[in-house]
Amino acid sequence: MKPDIHPDYRLVVFQDTSAGTSFLTRSTIDTAETVVWEDGNEYPLAKVGISSASHPFFTGQMTIVDTAGRVERFERRYGQRKRSSK
Repeated sequence: MKPDIHPDYRLVVFQDTSAGTSFLTRSTIDTAETVVWEDGNEYPLAKVGISSASHPFFTGQMTIVDTAGRVERFERRYGQRKRSSK
């Protein structure tokens, strides 16, 4: 392998901001924040909006996760269209 061309592959804590859970895994993501993990070591912190702890597919709850008003914009733009019966 060529030296100095690959990103740093290291342990990173990912924090799900909507579920309040965290997990430690390896990643190449760049982060500015750090956090002290359960083992007492300090690791880079990456905050995510959705993970397996909060995603409807994994939790079994089929709810709409609307963090930026996308559903409301879609309904305003296209509205509720009625189907014609034949």
